[in-house]
Amino acid sequence: MTTFRRGVAEWRSPSLRRATLWVPQWFPKVAVFNVPQEAAMAFPHLQQPSFLLASLKADSVNKPFAQRCQDLVKVIEDFPAKELHAIFPWLVESIFGSLDGVLVGWNLRCLQGRVSPVEYSIAMEFLDPGGPMMKLVYKLQAEDYKFDFPVSYLPGPVKASIQERVLPDSPLYHNKVQFPPTGGLGLNLALNPFEYYMFFFALSLITQKPLPGTLHIRTSDCAYFILVDRYLSWFLPTEGSVLPALSSSPGGPNPSPAPRTPTMPFASYGLHHTSLLKRHISHQTSVNADPASHEIWRSETLLQVFVEMWLHHYSLEMYQKMQSPHAKLEVLHYRLSVSSALHSPAQPSLQALHAYQESFTPTEEHVLVVRLLLKHLHAFSNSLKPEQVSPSTHSHATSPLEEFKRAAVPRFVQQKLYLFLQHCFGHWPLDASFRAVLEMWLSYLQPWRYAPEKQAQSSDCQARCVSERWAPFVQENLLMYTKLFVGFLSRALRTDLVSPKNALMVFRVAKVFAQPNLAEMIQKGEQLFLEPELVIPHRQHRLFTAPTFTGSFLSSWPPAVTDASFKVKSHVYSLEGQDCKYTPMFGPEVRTLVLRLAQLITQAKQTAKSISDQCGESTAGRPFLSWLGFCSTDTNGSYAANDLDEMGQDSVRKTDEYLEKALEYLCQMFRLSEAQLTQLTLALGTTQDENGKKQLPDCVVGEDGLILTPLGRYQIINGLRRFDIEYQGDSELQPIRSYEIASLVRVLFRLSSAINRRFAGPMAALCSRADFLGSFCRYHLTEPGLADRHLLSPVARGCAARRPRGPRLSLRFLGSYRTLLSLLLAFFVASLFCIGPLPCALLLVLGYLLYAVAMTLLTERSKLHHL
Repeated sequence: MTTFRRGVAEWRSPSLRRATLWVPQWFPKVAVFNVPQEAAMAFPHLQQPSFLLASLKADSVNKPFAQRCQDLVKVIEDFPAKELHAIFPWLVESIFGSLDGVLVGWNLRCLQGRVSPVEYSIAMEFLDPGGPMMKLVYKLQAEDYKFDFPVSYLPGPVKASIQERVLPDSPLYHNKVQFPPTGGLGLNLALNPFEYYMFFFALSLITQKPLPGTLHIRTSDCAYFILVDRYLSWFLPTEGSVLPALSSSPGGPNPSPAPRTPTMPFASYGLHHTSLLKRHISHQTSVNADPASHEIWRSETLLQVFVEMWLHHYSLEMYQKMQSPHAKLEVLHYRLSVSSALHSPAQPSLQALHAYQESFTPTEEHVLVVRLLLKHLHAFSNSLKPEQVSPSTHSHATSPLEEFKRAAVPRFVQQKLYLFLQHCFGHWPLDASFRAVLEMWLSYLQPWRYAPEKQAQSSDCQARCVSERWAPFVQENLLMYTKLFVGFLSRALRTDLVSPKNALMVFRVAKVFAQPNLAEMIQKGEQLFLEPELVIPHRQHRLFTAPTFTGSFLSSWPPAVTDASFKVKSHVYSLEGQDCKYTPMFGPEVRTLVLRLAQLITQAKQTAKSISDQCGESTAGRPFLSWLGFCSTDTNGSYAANDLDEMGQDSVRKTDEYLEKALEYLCQMFRLSEAQLTQLTLALGTTQDENGKKQLPDCVVGEDGLILTPLGRYQIINGLRRFDIEYQGDSELQPIRSYEIASLVRVLFRLSSAINRRFAGPMAALCSRADFLGSFCRYHLTEPGLADRHLLSPVARGCAARRPRGPRLSLRFLGSYRTLLSLLLAFFVASLFCIGPLPCALLLVLGYLLYAVAMTLLTERSKLHHL
């Protein structure tokens, strides 16, 4: 701000300001001082704001970023609200980009301090909650200006309900919808400056697509992420109260939004529309009459905008309809009809179903920002004083901010976050990027991590126990714990747990749910829900999700219901519907899924160990001369590539640790005994054979050999087991490899074939000798291990039996790039010691003969040992 203030001090002279700043460069200099007056006299309809807007637009093209921001600071401080009103929509769009994503704006999602420190510092100071942009917002707010925001850019459920003239349940939209005039296009919301600014700021996270080349930017270092954190800390403070608005005049108040009369007839979700509108009008009047409500109206607006724009992309009514088997069958029919849409049109009912399904897919950056919001909301709600935490202590003397802290999460966040997480759990790809969604979910499930007393906890086990203070939160968010846990289990059963990233996710979930006393709290919540209830008032649960709108947004929060069972039931029914079928987390169905996951964890641990052992054996067992090309290269298959192949032994160790701890936590949570795990492991055939290797995939014996079962297919797809694939044909007829010279391999094959035909008899006679010369010839002229090779294919067995292979010479190794490069390197090193090509070749031949003699003796000794 130092640069900005220095610039402002230089521009205190009105004549200098009029002379040099806002006159475009194409105006003649002789008319500089009288341009505004002359323009007003010549064109009475041309007002100063339009001239100011044209000047700013011209400067946005011609001036550098720093100069433009400095000029904007001067304009905000020196011009009245009447003239700033015309530039505000253009300025907001130029910063955050257009709603259709065509204009990028300042590209805050890619702006980083370490990459562009000057632009980053200027942008953060300008958009700071106490910076020049907020001064402009409050200056316009004091004059009660309104700005039109198109309904077509709102989230899908909100847009659909407004277009159907059904009022959304959020107070954010009440009395703001403007019916288009005759000939007008579309519906608009009439927003005050603060709402208009926050709408654009929140939607820029979704509408602005990342530019090419920015995929590897760390989200937490970007200007947008840090601005979200600053706005949350400023408007939702964990200490003290909300800072007052930056008044444009000393001592001047900043009024709350003035009430507006409704322009369209609306019905609301579950409430009669006439009473709702009456409540809303009384609410608005009461807000303006109550000075205490000025303390939190910006906090309420900020939270509602963030939740609506970031989370409200899925309809609760549509979600509840989709839970029925009939609706799921319709979705399946629709998806099948998509592939044949070009040949036959879809049925009208399927098209109508698709119309209710918004094709919104959140990004990883979107999820990280939502997680930041949830973490701050927990800290904000937990900052209540101890005597104000319990709803029973609520009185009329409680400040609006304290009331807001108590109701922020259950009132605004819970329902929309649940639908958001349900969609992510069901539609997110089965890869490691799901970690962002997982951590967002786990952050919401652990509000105790963000409580003030957390800093005072010691490191002993008793301090990490979840306090009974959090039992109401667990019970009132029961579905967040239980149903989403079942959703995670279904994902984990379909992922490759050998991957360290997937193993880490299973470990993280198991560790969180295994915290002392948490499982007991969840079990108690399920018992409360499953308690028989003789009389449940019809739709009584709506009291918890749609309180009346009298007084402030939150002062009408309904009185506390002491019946814990009724609270849990109302929570479940409000999200899943009255006809929902609840699956207990500690019931037999979920326990079966946990046992399956435990079996897969055991299999994944053995697979990781097998991969590690195979990698170690292949590295340790490779002869030294194989690097020089004198030994055959292994042409057999290996395990499918995964993270372990890329990261090595350290990754195997991490995977084993994650899976071992995850299995321990699951056994602790669901009280699984060691005997149960052993029995189930044996039932699935996950034990090792006597050689310490994994068994073959699960299969049955058919007429033509082994046939995979569905379990065997699953084991192969997830890398849990594999067949030992090896080449069983003629090694001379293998396809030419990428490390071989094709023409040279063909020439060498013809040469060796001619030699083998010409000297087949003498080679057979030499190999049949029982002395050392016979052993030496057998080592070079016979294929090693051919007699011991087990042919798996029943078709190949007959062919192999009809074509016995005798001794033969193979020169294919000379066609390898590695062999030729090794020979050239040997000749080059010999030349450094003044050794000519011929002596060098003789030395190489002599060295190889010594190596061959030694290998022949070792081979014969091993054969005698086996006999």
